[in-house]
Amino acid sequence: MKKQAFNPFLPSNEYIPDGEPRVFGDRVYLFGSHDRFNALIFCTNDYVCWSAPVNDLSDWKMEGVIYRKKQDPKNKSGLHLLFAPDVIQGPDERFYLYYAMDFMGIMGVAVSETPGGTYEFIGHIHYPDGKIWGRKKGDQFPFDPGVLVDDDGSVYLYAGFATKVPSVLSGFYNLENSGGVMVELEQDMLTIKSEPTLLFPRKKMQGAYDGHAFFEASSIRKHNGVYYFIYSSEHNHELCYAAAQSPNGPFAYCGTLISIGDLFLNGNTDECRGKNYLGNTHGSIAKVEEEWYVFYHRHTNRHSYSRQACAEPIELLPDGRFKQAEITSCGLNKGPLKGKGKYEARIACNLWSQSGAGRYDVLLPRLRYREHPYFTQSGKDREDEPDQYIANMRDGAVAGFKYFELSSLKGIAIDVRVRRAGMMEISTDYEFKTSFAKIHITRCGKISRFQCSCSLVDGIYPLYFRCMNGNIDFYAFELVT
Repeated sequence: MKKQAFNPFLPSNEYIPDGEPRVFGDRVYLFGSHDRFNALIFCTNDYVCWSAPVNDLSDWKMEGVIYRKKQDPKNKSGLHLLFAPDVIQGPDERFYLYYAMDFMGIMGVAVSETPGGTYEFIGHIHYPDGKIWGRKKGDQFPFDPGVLVDDDGSVYLYAGFATKVPSVLSGFYNLENSGGVMVELEQDMLTIKSEPTLLFPRKKMQGAYDGHAFFEASSIRKHNGVYYFIYSSEHNHELCYAAAQSPNGPFAYCGTLISIGDLFLNGNTDECRGKNYLGNTHGSIAKVEEEWYVFYHRHTNRHSYSRQACAEPIELLPDGRFKQAEITSCGLNKGPLKGKGKYEARIACNLWSQSGAGRYDVLLPRLRYREHPYFTQSGKDREDEPDQYIANMRDGAVAGFKYFELSSLKGIAIDVRVRRAGMMEISTDYEFKTSFAKIHITRCGKISRFQCSCSLVDGIYPLYFRCMNGNIDFYAFELVT
C-alpha cells in the first residue's frame, strides 16, 4: 500500500455514514449518506462517492457529487434529505442507485453508465399499475434499500423500518412499520413483480433473534450460494446478520458482525462500559480480493449528525459464519500500525470518560455529555484543512488506539491544548492496572508538545492515554524510537 490506513479511513473533514461497499471491476466503491459537520439533523448534504483500488485500501479518492436532492422530481425544493442508499449493477450492466427520501415513504432510483456517477433519476419504485410504493394504504414503509441482482438476473429489493412511532407522512398514508421486507422487481429495476414479503418482523422475534431484532439498515450479499442479510438491530449500535439458502428466506439469525462500542464482544453487554460512544450504525460487508471487511460508521461532535466511515477486517469461518469484528484504529491497514512516527488523536477507536461512555440520541446529547470527551474539528463543514481532534478530555477520560507494532520505543510525545494542568498516563491495559509512561502537562493557551522517555518490550500493543486531573484537547502523539 502507498501509505498506512486508519479509521476513519476517509479524510477527517468527510462525514459519510451508512456506507455500502461495492466492488466493481478493480475498485471498491463506498456509497453512503452524507452528513454535514455540526449539523442539526442526519444526511444534510448531497450524495458523493469514494473509491479505492482493491489492492490498496489506503488510496481513497473522491469521485465527486453523484446525485443531488433536487434531482428527484418530488423534491424540487431540496427540503427532503437523501438517506442511506445502495448501488447495484443491473442485468443491462448499468449501475442503479436506490434511495429513500428521508421519511417521505417513497423510494427513488437513478442510473449511471459508471459506478462513480453521475446518476440520473429514472423513477420511483412502483406497482404494475403505476402506483408508487408507499402511496397505497397499508404499504410497508419504504426505507433503507438493499438490492441484490441474483445469478439468474432476478432483482430483489430489501427494505424496512421498525420504528414504533410512524412519521407524519407515513401516518398520513396509513403505512405499516412491521419490520424488514423483500420485494422482487422486474428487469426495469423499478416495477414491483411480487407483493412485499415480511421477512423480519419487529415484534415477537423470538429464539435466536431475541434481543437482536431487526430495526433498519437492510443490506444483502450472496457468497457461495448463501444469502447474507445485514441489518442494524434494536440496539442500533450493532450490525447483525442472518443467512438463508434462498433470497426470500427463511433467514436464520447468525450473530453480531460489529458493535461501535464493542458490545457483545468478550461477553460485555453493559452500554456504560462500551469502548466508544454509542448511536446508530449502518453498513455492510464486502470481499475485497481475498479478504472480508465490515464497513460501519462512528459518531463525532457529541451527537449523531456528523458520522464517519470506518471498516474492519472480519473473519469468515469454515461453517459460513462471521466472527464478530473488533473496532480498531488500523481497520483497512492489513495489520498493526508502525510503532514509530506521529499519529493524529482522531484515529482513536476507544473513547470514554471517568464515568464510562454512553449513548448519543436526539434529545440534547451535547448537554447530557458536556463532561465527556468527543471527536470534533474547528471551522465549518468541508474545509480544505480540517484539524479534527479529541476535545474535552477531563480527569479520568481515556482515548485508546489499536494496534501498534512497537520496537525499540524510547519515548512518547503528545500535542495538546491544556485548559487545566495535569498528567497523561499511558498504558497497554485499558483498566490501567499498570502504566509504562507518564507525561506531566502544564497549562498553555495554544497547542503545545509535552513528552517523556519510556520503554516497552517489543511486540504488538494497544495504547491507552488517560488524562489525570487536567482538562485537555488531544491533537496528536508521536512514538519516538
